[in-house]
Amino acid sequence: MPQPAVIQVRLNAVTTSLAITANTLEVLADTLDTPFLGAIVNTTEAVLKNIETVKQNKDDCVELLEQTHKFLTVIIILYIKPETGAELPPNILDHIGKFTQILHKIHNFIEAHQKGSKIRSFFRQSESSALLKECKVGLQQGLEFFRVCHLIGPPQLTDECGLQIESAIILPSVAEMEKDAQKRHQDVLEMIETLSENTVSERGSMISGPYSQSYSSSNSISMLPSEPKIFHGRNSEVLDILDLFKSRTPRIAILGAGGMGKSSLAKALLHHSTITAMYQQNRFFVGCNSATTKLELVTLISTHIGLKPGKDPIQAVLKQLSNNPPSLLILDELETLWESTESRGDIEELLSLLTGINHLALMITMRGAERPAKVQWTRPFLSPLKPLDQKAARFTFTDIADDKHDLDEVDKVLSLTENMPLAINLLSHLVDSEGCSNVLLRWEKEKTSMISEGFDKRSNLDLSISLSLSSPRIKLLPQSQELLSLLGMLPDGLSDVDLVQSKLPLEHPLKCKAVLMSTALAYSNENKQLKVLMPIREYIQQHQRPEDQLVHTLLKHFQDLLHFFVEYIGTESSASTVRRIKSNFANIQNLLRWGLQEKHTHLLDNIRSVCHLNRFYRVTNQGSAHLIGEIQHLLPHLGDQQLQLYVITELLSMLYYQIQDPEALIARGLEYCEHVDDPKLKCLFYGVTARYFSEAKHDLLEAAKICKRAISLGISTGYIKGQALALRHLAWIEFLCGEHSKAQLYTQQSQRLARAAGDLFGEADAARLEAMSWREVGHYKQSLLLCIRARDLLTLCGISASELNLSIMNTQAGVHKCKSEYSEAQNIYISMLPDIPVNQSACLHAGALLNVAEIRLLIGVQKDFIQKDIDCAQSIFRSFGLETWVTACDTIFAALSVREKNFLTAKLVFNKCLKLNLNSGIKSFCLESLANVSQWGAEHSTARWTAVFLVHSIQHKKNLEVHKALQFFGDLFLTQGDESSAINLFTIALEGFTYMDVHCNRAECMMRLGDISKSRGDLLKAIDLWDTARPLFECSSQAQQVENIDCRFAGLGQEIQLQCRENSAKLVQSNATSGTVDEIEDDQVDTKDLENMPDDEKRVADMVAV
Repeated sequence: MPQPAVIQVRLNAVTTSLAITANTLEVLADTLDTPFLGAIVNTTEAVLKNIETVKQNKDDCVELLEQTHKFLTVIIILYIKPETGAELPPNILDHIGKFTQILHKIHNFIEAHQKGSKIRSFFRQSESSALLKECKVGLQQGLEFFRVCHLIGPPQLTDECGLQIESAIILPSVAEMEKDAQKRHQDVLEMIETLSENTVSERGSMISGPYSQSYSSSNSISMLPSEPKIFHGRNSEVLDILDLFKSRTPRIAILGAGGMGKSSLAKALLHHSTITAMYQQNRFFVGCNSATTKLELVTLISTHIGLKPGKDPIQAVLKQLSNNPPSLLILDELETLWESTESRGDIEELLSLLTGINHLALMITMRGAERPAKVQWTRPFLSPLKPLDQKAARFTFTDIADDKHDLDEVDKVLSLTENMPLAINLLSHLVDSEGCSNVLLRWEKEKTSMISEGFDKRSNLDLSISLSLSSPRIKLLPQSQELLSLLGMLPDGLSDVDLVQSKLPLEHPLKCKAVLMSTALAYSNENKQLKVLMPIREYIQQHQRPEDQLVHTLLKHFQDLLHFFVEYIGTESSASTVRRIKSNFANIQNLLRWGLQEKHTHLLDNIRSVCHLNRFYRVTNQGSAHLIGEIQHLLPHLGDQQLQLYVITELLSMLYYQIQDPEALIARGLEYCEHVDDPKLKCLFYGVTARYFSEAKHDLLEAAKICKRAISLGISTGYIKGQALALRHLAWIEFLCGEHSKAQLYTQQSQRLARAAGDLFGEADAARLEAMSWREVGHYKQSLLLCIRARDLLTLCGISASELNLSIMNTQAGVHKCKSEYSEAQNIYISMLPDIPVNQSACLHAGALLNVAEIRLLIGVQKDFIQKDIDCAQSIFRSFGLETWVTACDTIFAALSVREKNFLTAKLVFNKCLKLNLNSGIKSFCLESLANVSQWGAEHSTARWTAVFLVHSIQHKKNLEVHKALQFFGDLFLTQGDESSAINLFTIALEGFTYMDVHCNRAECMMRLGDISKSRGDLLKAIDLWDTARPLFECSSQAQQVENIDCRFAGLGQEIQLQCRENSAKLVQSNATSGTVDEIEDDQVDTKDLENMPDDEKRVADMVAV
């Protein structure tokens, strides 16, 4: 065994280097937004903090840290090498994910061996030894993978990268370790600087390559074309171009896709008052689409500027324009000539000659995104024209088709155009003659052909698109058409990362992308996805379908991403994988729908991916993937029982959606479980089945039976995560039954198993359930501590933004609500709403709204605001058929009716709700509202409900509610004149509320006891109680009760004055008897009299004065 001194030297060396490496990884994590790095950084920092106090197994801990440092160094090398790039492929990420899980286990092992560790009790000695072995084996396997990768030489790792990994795996000396860590840090900083530079220059580099970008426009005759009568949404471009005319003679290229309105913009500028004032009659607009050669173009220009045909038209044009006053020449649709490689050089030479005339302003319009060479175009360059914004698109539509149409239908029509001006123009004219509904129906059948009946590209969308497809640049790289055909299936477009990593059967995918962008058939959207506009996409789907091999290759890439996500649910440490899948939602749906044809070669794999996609939807609060419902009819034909069980599991997971015959699915799933050897899948199935019985059928006995079956399966197969998951389900069932001590026991066992498995997500979920159990029995401090612990665990594994985190926040808010810290509770609920948008997680959103409504009710917010929240939540719950939660909305409405003194309505609603088979929480709320006699008044006494509420609270072991019932009994006895019984009940309730730290009820009891003390003449005690109650009411946002306390103090001041007068009168009488009579005014008390008052009365007077 190594000597302690040697171990300490190794520990110092590795912690120093590990700290530098963790800092380097943190820089990478902040910059790259890539999976696992955040979790690795958080966990490494936690490990470094814990290692300082380790007293046992120190040698093992140091060895684990040394191996960890090697692995972290390998990760850094992978990210800083250009051949791997900032986005690693799924197979590399998979091994980094496995390392992250091992790192979590290392954290657990080291934490368990700290001095005085509270976690040590979670581990038995045998579990600790097994955990250490798992950590060592996992680290060794991971390092071996990257060593073998280098030897095999996969495309992800070049020789240089592999050699650096090899050297990192060989343990360096202590001095070299720190030096190497410093070098890696510097490498990362240099890489980030390079990434920043690349981001800035990305657009320029795309345009300056061998396949760049261009555009053009309009038809002209010898006279100037008229000003566009319908022209919206280009104010920004007009102002930018006018700015270029202010201080110089500009050379401007208006670029953009076909049908984007380039000619209209040029014509609008031609007639702008500023341009008219500058150039007057010397404005020339030349349509170039009829010219096929340089000479023909020159002839057109000479005609427009008033020259007759001659021998040397080029020189004649140059001479005439040179002799003219300052002039503006617009060459519209110049791409017709420039696209041809034969004439391109001649056209660029002509443009160069024209720009040699100093006082000639030149403007061209061109289809594409690339400017001709040999011209010093005025900066800043104009960006290629984009589609109109929605407001401008609506104005354009209204100008053509009038404003008589339904706005929702108008927006549907505009969505077909993606706000491309030409498509808007053509569809608007159709709507004007046929109406929105007919146009929408025709589009489903005819697509772009319905607006392609004209004879030129301004009246025929298909012709406009086909002209772009016939570009010589497309013909130079035919594979660009294959990429375009694939983009026709991808509504979301395609990122560079997916374009490269998917390994499409294209020789030069990025060159193909550049060609499509240069011809403006595709563009890069705000998410840097290569995308085509909807009209172009519809045209391509009709006329140019992609090859099956191309589609399958891309689908396989997305399937790998989905598999990667599912494999690391609960441990995924970054939003980047979620972001990548989210940004391809519609793409994946389309590709999978293509792959669900019954005779498809990879049908089973595609069905499995549909299940993966559905899990992704659920875990990320997106609702449910529509495709999951479309594959149910395939179940009997699958043959693969494991896959059938997976499909059934996903179908059952959708409790908030209509499922066809769920119990038949469960029966079939249970049958498949007998033959399927997949403990993980079977535990998932048992979990959703138990949830179905507990939440949909309210059959808790059956749900518990299924949970115990899952626990037995986990034990027999050694699947620890499955055991932990089943224990959480069982804890939830006990929670619903009101067996909170059992629920706590199961959650603690689940946490212990989750820790042993390195499942921080599972441990956080179990901690949340334990927090809920403690909340129910009134141990609010313990509950809040567990919530903090659970959120810290989520931070460690890098998924603080998740559905589980929202659930923990909901529990925290619930604890604050129980303590009557209403402001804190409301802030948490409101902060949750943006993270659960109604269009994605409707039920969660509705639950948060209902909680906000209840808080607002309790703090006295106006009725209309509360009613709005109730109505919105109830509408959402009703749309999903969740009648229990519809009833919960009714109970809040009834409580609001009580506050507004609509007692008959409130009683009717509460009685109706209580007759339904509700969960104990809703029933408890109803009973509490009915039992609180102080808010009903004498005419509407609900005294009998107070006893019912007490019995219900005792049965369900709800400590807070038991004490509230005692308080309500105190109110009841007080109204009956039995002050002694009321005092006893208020005192017992007060002790409980004080122990639980419940502010509002504690203050109410004090106020009642103060009132009784005042009625009995004990003013000092009354003031002490009221004075203590006032800040408690403030803490619980009870403004009306604070005012009530202040009124009591104000009224008490008058009584004190009366008592003082009585004492003064007595003093006068006493002095008269003794022969020393002082004159005392009737309406004033002398200070001497106050000095002679009893001490208790003086204290009361002082407190009232304050």
